[in-house]
This record gives sequence, structure tokens and C-alpha cells, in this order.
Amino acid sequence: MLNYTLYKHDSSEEWVTFVHGAGGSSSIWFKQIREYSKQYNVLLLDLRGHGDSVISTPNNPFDQKYTFESIAKDILQVLDFEQIQKSHFVGISLGTILIRQLAEMSPERVQSMILGGAIIKLNFRSQFLMRVGNLFKSIVPYIWIYKFFAFIIMPNKNHKESRLLFINEAKKLYQKEFIRWFKLTTEINPVLKWFRQVDVKIPTLYVMGEEDYMFLPSVQHVVLKHTTSRLAVVPNCGHVVNVEQPVHFNQLTLKFLKKQIQ
Repeated sequence: MLNYTLYKHDSSEEWVTFVHGAGGSSSIWFKQIREYSKQYNVLLLDLRGHGDSVISTPNNPFDQKYTFESIAKDILQVLDFEQIQKSHFVGISLGTILIRQLAEMSPERVQSMILGGAIIKLNFRSQFLMRVGNLFKSIVPYIWIYKFFAFIIMPNKNHKESRLLFINEAKKLYQKEFIRWFKLTTEINPVLKWFRQVDVKIPTLYVMGEEDYMFLPSVQHVVLKHTTSRLAVVPNCGHVVNVEQPVHFNQLTLKFLKKQIQ
């Protein structure tokens, strides 16, 4: 089972589950925990191979082929174990794909979705990066590839904190684990195409940095078609909105959650 941490509220029955992106860990939510735990029960997850969800034993159940569906089932397993019937979900970057996958599989478990730095379509540049990464993933140290990606996705000076945070977290991965996750890119295009076409009718807030040039345009397009989705664009901010602009992120998202519960 995934490693996870619970912050239980004295009176609230509402749960908020945080899902980090590839190469990160639950520690990237350190600027959200205090404000969220004042109002809600909070569940922080380390995805397989990340943080303290380390893969080490020969019979580890994670040693199967990695798919978005199988990784989403990891999250459901934790919810089942803790008897959490429904939760609001907050994700960042690749974590937003996993939340969207979970909503496809078990929509009754998802009360609302907050998708920060959401990936809903790969533009030409991002697809080129994926091809380059696949070409060299077994040849060069994975951290070189990850640093290159981090600079492309988060290039500006004001992105430095989030860029360094993700690089430092990625250093905790093993080469084999990085390759397993990177192989997910081979199935990402059909998955994202389906997500763009199908509106799951779950209240969704996209929180995107105005400098997230690789992913913001596609989200702007999707929000026009999905009736239960809305978009908040954070000024002077790149891909990792919860780290770069935590106060703004917390205000936007907590206000959104309050409306869903009323």
C-alpha cells in the first residue's frame, strides 16, 4: 500500500486528498497543510516509488506494469483502507491526470477536483521532450533528463523554488523507478484525448499559472466545453502554482471547496 499521512479534523466530515506529480512527493504540499487542516480532514499520499512509498521487496504489489489505471487503484486502496467513502481531490501536474483517471473509474468517490498545473494535452514541444526522454531514458542518468525537463517547464527566475523542490525530490527516485514512470508517456496521448472529450460532470477548478505556456492554452480550451469546470489563472506564476503562489492558491481553492460543501 502507498505511504500516506492523515490530518484529522475534530468536527469536519469532509476529506481532501492531495496527489503530487511525477518525481515529487507529499512534501510538496507543505504550504497547504496548515490552512486545509484547519477546516478539513486531509490525506497526503506518496505515489508508488516516491517519497516513502519505496519499492524494495521482490513481491511488492507495485511491481506490475505501470498504467494510469493501476496507479489510480493505489489511491482507491488507501481510501478503502481508511474507509473514506468520498473525498475532494487536489492534484498538481501529472497528479491531475491520476485524479481525472480516478474520476473515470469511480466518480462516486470524487466530490470535486482541484487541478493545479493541469496536463490535459501535450503540445508539440512537450511531445518532442517525451520522445527525447524515451530515447535516452536507459542511457543517461535519469536526473539529467529530469533537470532538463524541469528547466523547460519551469524556466523563469520566479519558478526557481518549485524547480529546485522537484529536482531535489526526484533525486530520491531510483533509475529503474524513473523508467517505469516514464514509460507511462507511451499511453498518455489517448488518455488525455479521452479526458478532453468526456465531461465527467464533477465540479472542477483548474488553477494554472499565467506563465505555464506548455499547458495553459489547452486547459483554456477544455474549460469552454466542460460545463462543470472553471479556470483560475494565477498571475506571475508558472507550472507549480501551489509552491510559487501558495497564498493565492490556498485562497482560490478553499473558496471553491466551500462552495461545493454549502
